[in-house]
Amino acid sequence: MAPSRSALLRSPVPVERPAAVIDPARVRRNIERMVARAARAGVRLRPHFKTHQSAAIGDWFRDYGVRAVTVSSVAMARYFAQHGWDDITLAVPVNLREVEAIDELAGTSDLGLLVDDESAAQALGSALRARVRVWIKIDAGYGRAGVRWDRPAQLLSLARTIGRFPRLRLQGLLTHSGHSYRQTDAAGILRVHEESLARMREARAALAGAGVGAGEISVGDTPTCSLAASFPGVDEIRPGNFVFYDLMQMRLGVCSPDDLALAVACPVIGRYPDRERLLLYGGTVHLSSERLSGEKGEGLFGCLAGIGASAGAGANRDSALGIPDLEMPLLSLTQEHGMARVPGSEVRAVEIGEMVLVYPVHACITAHLYRAYLDGKGEPLGRR
Repeated sequence: MAPSRSALLRSPVPVERPAAVIDPARVRRNIERMVARAARAGVRLRPHFKTHQSAAIGDWFRDYGVRAVTVSSVAMARYFAQHGWDDITLAVPVNLREVEAIDELAGTSDLGLLVDDESAAQALGSALRARVRVWIKIDAGYGRAGVRWDRPAQLLSLARTIGRFPRLRLQGLLTHSGHSYRQTDAAGILRVHEESLARMREARAALAGAGVGAGEISVGDTPTCSLAASFPGVDEIRPGNFVFYDLMQMRLGVCSPDDLALAVACPVIGRYPDRERLLLYGGTVHLSSERLSGEKGEGLFGCLAGIGASAGAGANRDSALGIPDLEMPLLSLTQEHGMARVPGSEVRAVEIGEMVLVYPVHACITAHLYRAYLDGKGEPLGRR
């Protein structure tokens, strides 16, 4: 007998427009597991708060002993500083046009900045009145930003430039192995992890060999931090997406379906049983345009939440978010609309105006589109 599939989950969230809904129990479980993983590996956890951008969720991290955070903009750093976080790393190469705001923030916080260019280091050192920690951004294979790990002369010159300014303290070398997302399975992710760490150790050794203390090594991407058991030579990790996870992480084998803690509640505005389609009020402005390749070769812009036989254990069925059902994919998005493929029997059972839940491809971008979160009953959870 073929396994029975899950039924379409309706959401009781009482909203008129698309809304971001989270499962607090899943969020807390994800946090607790990452804290425990970091502790077992003997590394500091400095989670990236760009995923959730929420002071309320930030407080949940405090419950598990987290005291240092990562952000991706000066505005985000200011927001979390206003909510009591005073050990902050701004993990994007510094924007010199915001140097006055950076200096103000550094006057009240233990602020870490990234540089990968000598002119940026010189400008910072000349302009800042407050002291800051400085990380040299290393390209360990991703190819987006940073000094390549295998260019010791360039690395040494930058480190020495930083050392000439008393307000800049070289904290160490930092990388983001974003190419882990290009892998297709856990084995590929772990190969990226091992290669990146070896390259970071090589870069630090090159500085040490020239008599320059490079300090710490900081790494951070959710796939490697979720799967790796050890981090040799690393002092801190900075994953962020793990707080919610998403379809991308699930596809990579980084998390299980019932780890996904964010979905978007969308009203049904059209139903077409003969075509097995549901039209949702929920488009790119509500979910982003991120996509994966679907199992049948089509684009996958998200999937609907299901509940039932394929939803796993009873505890999973108890979640207001249900579980992602890839057999009910979101096939297309326009600005305000989403078209989902749903079995005809399910389409016929749905009423226009009912709410369904959509799991996004990339939780970080989707979460950024909302100013507030709701829990599964529609109760507000503070945002910014």
